[in-house]
Amino acid sequence: MAGTRARPTLADQAREAAVEAALAALGLDDKARLLSGRDAWTLPALPGIGLRSLVMSDGPVGVRGVRWSADDPSVTLPSPTALAATWDEGLARRAGVLLAQEARRKGVHVLLAPTVNLHRSPLGGRHFEAYSEDPYLTGRIGTGYVTGVQSGGVATTVKHFVANDAETERFTVNNVVGERALRELYLAPFEAIVDGARPWGVMTAYNSVNGTTMTEHQRLVDEVLRGEWGFDGFNVSDWTAARSTVAALEGGLDVAMPGPRTVYGAALARAVRDGEVPEAKVDAAVRNVLRVAARVGALSGAEPAVTELPEPVDGADLAREIARRSFVLLRNRGALPLRSGTVALIGAAARDARILGGGSATVFPEHVVSPLDGLTAALPDGTVRYAVGADPNTELSVARRGFALRAVCRDSEGRIIGSAPVPDGQIHWMGDDLPDGVTRDRLHTVELTGTLTPRESGRHVLGLRGVGAFTLTVDGTTHFDGVQRPAEDDPFAAHFGVPVPRARPELVAGEPVEVSLTHVVARSEGAPVKTVTFALAHQAPPRDADELIAEAVAVAREADTAVVVVATTERVESEGFDRADLRLPGRQDDLVRAVAAANPDTVVVVNAGSPVELPWREEVAAVLVTWFPGQEGGTALADVLTGAYEPGGRLPTTWGSLADAPVTEVTPTGGELVYAEGVFIGYRAWERQDRTPAYPFGHGLGYTDWTYESARVEGTTVRVRVRNTGGRAGREVVQVYLAPGAPDPARPARALAGFAVVEAGPGERAEAVVDLPRRAFEIWDETTASWSFVKGSYEVQVGRSIADRRVTAAVTV
Repeated sequence: MAGTRARPTLADQAREAAVEAALAALGLDDKARLLSGRDAWTLPALPGIGLRSLVMSDGPVGVRGVRWSADDPSVTLPSPTALAATWDEGLARRAGVLLAQEARRKGVHVLLAPTVNLHRSPLGGRHFEAYSEDPYLTGRIGTGYVTGVQSGGVATTVKHFVANDAETERFTVNNVVGERALRELYLAPFEAIVDGARPWGVMTAYNSVNGTTMTEHQRLVDEVLRGEWGFDGFNVSDWTAARSTVAALEGGLDVAMPGPRTVYGAALARAVRDGEVPEAKVDAAVRNVLRVAARVGALSGAEPAVTELPEPVDGADLAREIARRSFVLLRNRGALPLRSGTVALIGAAARDARILGGGSATVFPEHVVSPLDGLTAALPDGTVRYAVGADPNTELSVARRGFALRAVCRDSEGRIIGSAPVPDGQIHWMGDDLPDGVTRDRLHTVELTGTLTPRESGRHVLGLRGVGAFTLTVDGTTHFDGVQRPAEDDPFAAHFGVPVPRARPELVAGEPVEVSLTHVVARSEGAPVKTVTFALAHQAPPRDADELIAEAVAVAREADTAVVVVATTERVESEGFDRADLRLPGRQDDLVRAVAAANPDTVVVVNAGSPVELPWREEVAAVLVTWFPGQEGGTALADVLTGAYEPGGRLPTTWGSLADAPVTEVTPTGGELVYAEGVFIGYRAWERQDRTPAYPFGHGLGYTDWTYESARVEGTTVRVRVRNTGGRAGREVVQVYLAPGAPDPARPARALAGFAVVEAGPGERAEAVVDLPRRAFEIWDETTASWSFVKGSYEVQVGRSIADRRVTAAVTV
């Protein structure tokens, strides 16, 4: 598998010559400076060698660019879990092509994506940003994504290397992982992507693995990633992860981000002069950076790796296609597609869509189509009636709806030095990303000011997220004037932390009031990057939950079909913390049960990035998972509900109750998190412990039926014949699992070894062809520290999910 190095082309050789010439022209100080961020998102330019500044940006569902602001919009695709649910490497590649197009539009050379960590525990708070519990599926989707992005001349950084599978104590945790589990599970997607897509970058994680922090892990970075697998790109730290100048360089870290204050730069040059580290190590790191610069066209004299760009992609169309192809129909008792008649659309998330997860994955779309928007547009006038039913947002969130705001910047004398519109209540200015005319040395205060036009009458709650001195005024009354301190020791608490309520004014629906939040900008000379980060937060007056549910029931009772949209919130799924449970927030479970009792044709739409418990699933007619569906989610939902398209997704991770889940631990003990389960996570663990989930890995229904007629093996190629026995055209994901011929307690009962997507019209047959990879027959031998090919007989099991296997064949190797 990995470790096979592609033969250099003449263009590769020419680029390498340009890299060596540029390296030879650099002095030690410039080399050390190049390995340290110039600011939050860029590396220094070195005009003397024709090197332009390399610009990086967060992904993975869009390209935010260097500005963290809603006034710089980006195409927003569905969540990575949604992309994985398509089980379509080609579609992932097309997503990558679009993202490269977006990156070029924003002047970005390096996309900080994809995330290919595994869903080890369902409590992982950031799982929406990763693909799957299965390393093979993760590797296939990640390979498509990376190939697509880099086909557009933009670098990727596959992350977070490695075992960054939870958020609790993520900066300091030591994950204790056995070598076999490390190789067969957690390293496997990275290895597959290095082998199949040749990524130009990798990002090392905050956490330690077996006692060594990943930014200093020489064995895993230099010996495995570079040595065994042949990775030749650059290795960048997660932001603020690098801790030691010498240990990081010796451990194989090329770039320490963000800047300008990092462990590299002047500190690295000094370490070389003091004899603590050889300059040859610096040269190796600089060479890796220059190679990436050459590939993306940022080094003069080097031809870019891509000279002919892919055809332009329509972002909205692709976002809509990925969304509907990702939706997983878990259950359908004849309620979908919708029949003619009236529809009761219920749920706060139906009106105020949640399209993506929180944290550094956040991007800002130019527009959002909510389920209410999408269904209303798709159905005849008067067909859709809406009710809130239950609001999962029981806490403050960033001020958006009803607010018209702008930022006013002043100097220490109170003079206005600049201003800018702010589309929502969040300020996040990093480095020199400031409004026109504003400089760091003159900036003293930022006032977020404007109006709030309430949608509801009653007692509203306003508050703030951030650290430092603030003054909050509503309708001429000052409600807070003081210092807000961090609630936790997290360098990103000001951006990802919980907003604090500071005002509870009585407001009248439709009557605008003036609001003002002023922040005194701190002079944080020791911070790794200078930021201005705070947010105005808001919560509408809560209505009586029983009353809201009763209103929804009344609407549902009068409709032909009830569609209830349930959702998680930013306080459930986001970067920076793990989940406490898998329950839907608020009274949403009560809402579903009440509506289902009133209308037997109740369809539940689950708007969540990762598994949630569905205790009412047997009481409703249909359950459809839409993940975080991106900016076109509402239109895609209408496509699927009305039957214009069938839901194409299959579960990339097991859905079940927390009580039954075999692997749940995300909280370290004494700073350590022991992966005691070894190679048994996800469906491997559910099967090993003989537990039945609510919905198994790979499950998903469509709007037609399929018969699996045969499977035959030719060498290690599996050919599967299926027939569409339903009444409409459809798409099927043919899944191939490999089971050892003789039970082996040290190995999973079966594991995903391949898959293929086929399409056929009513009554038509299709053939899926799946090549079984050599790695499917190998295990990591901890005694010999090498891969061991296990000869013998295996059963090839083919079907629609890990639990729905239809036909079998035998293979002997």
